[in-house]
Amino acid sequence: MNILITGGCGYIGSHCAVVAIKAGWHPIILDDLSNSGEFVIERIHEITGVRPTFIRGDVRDATTLKEVFSSWEIDAVLHFAAHKAVGESVEVPLSYYHNNVGGTLTVLEAMKEYGVKTFVFSSSATVYGEPKEVPIQEHSPRNPTSPYARTKVIIEDILADLTEAEPDWRIARLRYFNPVGAHESGLIGEDPRDTPNNLMPYIAQVAVGQQERLSVFGGDYPTRDGTCLRDYIHVMDLAEGHLAALDHLRGNEGLLTVNLGTGTNSSVLEVIGAFQKASGQDIPYEIVGRRPGDVSAYWADASLAKQLLGWRAKRNLAAMCADTWRWQAANPSGFRKPTEARQHRLGLDSHSQT
Repeated sequence: MNILITGGCGYIGSHCAVVAIKAGWHPIILDDLSNSGEFVIERIHEITGVRPTFIRGDVRDATTLKEVFSSWEIDAVLHFAAHKAVGESVEVPLSYYHNNVGGTLTVLEAMKEYGVKTFVFSSSATVYGEPKEVPIQEHSPRNPTSPYARTKVIIEDILADLTEAEPDWRIARLRYFNPVGAHESGLIGEDPRDTPNNLMPYIAQVAVGQQERLSVFGGDYPTRDGTCLRDYIHVMDLAEGHLAALDHLRGNEGLLTVNLGTGTNSSVLEVIGAFQKASGQDIPYEIVGRRPGDVSAYWADASLAKQLLGWRAKRNLAAMCADTWRWQAANPSGFRKPTEARQHRLGLDSHSQT
């Protein structure tokens, strides 16, 4: 069966492509490469032995989408194509609404035209805003605090309206918490183009010498060590959650909304300690003032995903750190510069790029 993965060259999309191939799907990846590169396709091929079909294109381009849907018999869509930096969304909100909301509408319109009604949406725990209580359940109030989060809420509401009007749609809204880690092969992982906005990739860059030290924002929160608590989930567990949702949708019409998290929490200092142990590297850090907008504790109630999908996160913090380090150590500059060992294996000279 053919599955369209929008944004499939990105961090989460590429890992989902690997899991989809192993589950027997044929991924068709649509990506404009604005935050990724086509070389990811070669890495997916190296891991799975299967080369996904790749189309370079923008999800907002209705003509491109019509070409995709008319060329392949698409059975389902996994939708990852979105801008995702909270801070940037505050600076350029129109770009976020245009890309995230507009792109989703264009995809849904193409699906409707070609009779494809199975859709898995990459939502986010940011829709909850500052929670009134933890762990956070799916019925907790949504209170988005950034344009990025509001784009997710708007799309969630569009999907609810769509399934209300046309009950034969099969739609999953997956609210995930803090994706980290990498594929165990070390061939694909998170590759921020600029200074990382998130904790784990920043720690990894400190460990490999790309950054000098880590700033820990706030050491006086009402938590067990004074630093923020978050629910970190391994990207491969997250990818497997998408396939579990897809399997559920094949037997159930309507709208599914679930959290994808571990149901546990780790503090910033605990993540630093776990990464030092996994990598054998010292992680210099300093505790600085709190960052505006950060909340002290934030983690998922993941019981509904287990109940409905038969899915739960299996990989612990040690595995998240070990896999992140394996990826970063083998790719210190991300996908752009292969290591000498990889150059030799691929028959590249020292000036070649992947």
